[in-house]
Amino acid sequence: MRTNPLTTVRNLGILAHVDAGKTTVTERILYLTGTTHKRGEVHDGTTVTDFDPQERDRGITIFAAAVSCAWAGHRINLIDTPGHVDFADEVERSLRVLDGAVAVFDAVAGVEPQSESVWRQADRHGVPRIAFVNKMDRAGADLDAAVASIRERLHPVPLVVQLPIGTEDGFTGVVDLPRMRALVWADGADAAEEGPVPGTLREEAARRRRVLEEAVAERHPGALEEFCDRETLTAATLTGALRDLTRTGDGVVVLCGSAYRNRGVEPLLDAVVAYLPSPLDVPPVRGTHDGAERERPADPAAPMAALAFKVNATPTGRLTYLRVYSGTIGKGDTVWDAGTRRTERIGRILRVRADRHDPLERAVAGDIVAVVGLKTARAGSTLCAPGAPLLLEPPGVAEPVVHVAVEARRSTETDRLAAALARLTEEDPSLAVRTDPETAQTVLSGMGELHLEVAVERVRREYGLEVTVGRPGVAYRETVGEGVTGFAHRHVKQDGGSGQFAHIVLDVEPWEQDGDGAGGGFVFRSTVVGGRVPQEYVRAVEAGCRDALAEGPLGGHPVTGLRVTLTDGRTHVKDSSDTAFRTAGRFGLRDALRASGMILLEPVVEVTVTVPEDGVGGVLGDLAARRGRVTGSDPRGGAVVVTATVPLAELFGYATRLRSRTQGRGTFTARPTGYAPAPAAVVR
Repeated sequence: MRTNPLTTVRNLGILAHVDAGKTTVTERILYLTGTTHKRGEVHDGTTVTDFDPQERDRGITIFAAAVSCAWAGHRINLIDTPGHVDFADEVERSLRVLDGAVAVFDAVAGVEPQSESVWRQADRHGVPRIAFVNKMDRAGADLDAAVASIRERLHPVPLVVQLPIGTEDGFTGVVDLPRMRALVWADGADAAEEGPVPGTLREEAARRRRVLEEAVAERHPGALEEFCDRETLTAATLTGALRDLTRTGDGVVVLCGSAYRNRGVEPLLDAVVAYLPSPLDVPPVRGTHDGAERERPADPAAPMAALAFKVNATPTGRLTYLRVYSGTIGKGDTVWDAGTRRTERIGRILRVRADRHDPLERAVAGDIVAVVGLKTARAGSTLCAPGAPLLLEPPGVAEPVVHVAVEARRSTETDRLAAALARLTEEDPSLAVRTDPETAQTVLSGMGELHLEVAVERVRREYGLEVTVGRPGVAYRETVGEGVTGFAHRHVKQDGGSGQFAHIVLDVEPWEQDGDGAGGGFVFRSTVVGGRVPQEYVRAVEAGCRDALAEGPLGGHPVTGLRVTLTDGRTHVKDSSDTAFRTAGRFGLRDALRASGMILLEPVVEVTVTVPEDGVGGVLGDLAARRGRVTGSDPRGGAVVVTATVPLAELFGYATRLRSRTQGRGTFTARPTGYAPAPAAVVR
């Protein structure tokens, strides 16, 4: 019986906190699979996936990079994702098209803030994961402590399948618990030497395998049956049960190693093949057409459906990265963009290896490829067969929280700057560009200070433009602290011919979503009875109210966290219309907000500062001066990890300040946690 070729495809991402080693893991995977012939190093700037000049200069991953390789007869399409919180939107778009993931953790630090964030993102997308505890050769490395932090902070069921051989600098290999064998890597060797479990570890290995068997049998019916009959599990049964638990999300297989020393990566590849799903193991993709939900199976013979998740402008043309969910795309084919409702032509199809590409004649269901020739497709666009349209759900786009004013130093280059910024927002949907109506300045908005710094540097390097950048600002919001009831607004306009008439009465009150104390969202409802305001006009009032949310009365910031109720109204037999009631809704809510008690909201972030013990006092004092609220302090390996909630506006320039206070030994990370009321002193 012929095997379906899709069973040998794995689409996975590498997820981690910044500096946990995921790019090094990716480089070792490429080296071991024969895709590259030299080990790339982050510190040398020789990595394949961090190919952008800024990534090599900064030593971090900024852009998600796709690579393709082969291992044990399987095609692995891998995406190395950023670990910095400012680029979380890149992770979101990647997770939307992946079938599985490898989460990389630092053996000393365990679960770090961004590890937690990307794990939650994968939870939302239902992406099965295996965990790799990296840097086992570091001083203070502890597999059990790292696994405990995974269990306590991420709440999965960790299923540890390896026992390390040696500790810290003496880490030389692992015991494979399912097969009870030792894998040892000699210094400088690329491949592991397989042998029996060392005598000093046999008792501990047997104990840990027993713990693994019991944990698996408790959650897998087939394994439980064999365990009850034989009081043990065969390697085949254990491996099959681990595969099932991984793919259902009921367990997370945990491996360990040191990617930098090339130890533990081969078993990781074997685990990817053995445990993570193929395109056939995940549910068929769902989309809509004419309001009806439809499915497309992962079948090359089915009608074609693909999702664009990344756009990249290169010197040789515009690349659009696609995940093909069903059907087949051929070179020269015409496809239908279901979002823009227009046809596009596929010029070329490329197998991707970061910034290098191999031409293909066609791509089939399960493939992740890049195509050339699409002119209007954006990240999130659905491409499908013209005769079988389907619209897939696009990846979510985060709302920008930081902005800067940018302008060209030479007035003659203003148009070039506008074109460059338009290209950046096309490639990165989490960037936004607008013109300030008061100052006429161009404002660039993004997810953080580093995000904007990288975008501006791209304008300078790639487009040769000299730009002036203003001081960063944050995206404030306004909400209702104390509402109003029975607020009446009458809109009357008569200038010849048919006039406009609308009379509405509104109640405005605070509304909190999902227990968010800062408020969130907008709810509109109508309690009008007796047909005093027809339903079509009610919808127009709601549309007008939504228009009014764009600018609040405190400082022209967007308004959120309120519920508006239309309680009464009146119409005119001739002069009432949708336009009149929409205008009444807009100006009525605007005036009602002015009469309400409004609160300014500012974005806040959770900051995690790692600082030497002798520098804790200065760091705590500095956080207090920045209106920070310390929420925890945890000693860890000669250092102290301080967590605090701090207004984002107070963090600009904090990296430099922290380095000066700790003689360059302190580090910090920050992740957005929402909005909180701002003190009156910051109202602008």
